[in-house]
Amino acid sequence: MRGFIHKSCVFYFAYFIIFMVSFSSCRSHKEILSSDSEKTSVFYKKKIQTKYAGLLNVEENKIENLKLYLFIDEWLGVAYKYGGKNKSGIDCSNFASTIYSNVYTKSLTGTSSSIFNQCNIISKNNLEEGDLVFFKIEGTTISHMGVYLQNNKFVHASTKKGVMIDDLDEDYYKKYYYKGGRIK
Repeated sequence: MRGFIHKSCVFYFAYFIIFMVSFSSCRSHKEILSSDSEKTSVFYKKKIQTKYAGLLNVEENKIENLKLYLFIDEWLGVAYKYGGKNKSGIDCSNFASTIYSNVYTKSLTGTSSSIFNQCNIISKNNLEEGDLVFFKIEGTTISHMGVYLQNNKFVHASTKKGVMIDDLDEDYYKKYYYKGGRIK
């Protein structure tokens, strides 16, 4: 019986020591987790820069407005829905309005055509990140829009593929491109 008591005391003593070491090191674990979270955040931002530099065919250091690209990353692939205003479906003008509200803290409302009327015209060669691009796809009125990014690329809610990035030099968009605009 003495041997049993002695072995169980050793077991509980070892358990107690392990518990105390674990408990006393909680603070350092939290510090490590905090540090890892920051690293993950930096890692995620770098991942976003790398991803969008590749999609836009620019150098990573050109991806400066991380708020914009983080926002786009959350919305890529969201389905198109006429009149839609959220991630269950969104149309082109509401998507542009949502970007402006969340990234630039500016209010845009209305259809593509009415938003165009709120803009100063910008030539295609002078477009800057955040400018708006407008298209006349359905006849003579503006019927589609997007937000210009860089290197002739723009983000928009396409009727067939939802939120995506396209190139103004693609034949389809070249054919229907109308004008660029900058909010007054």
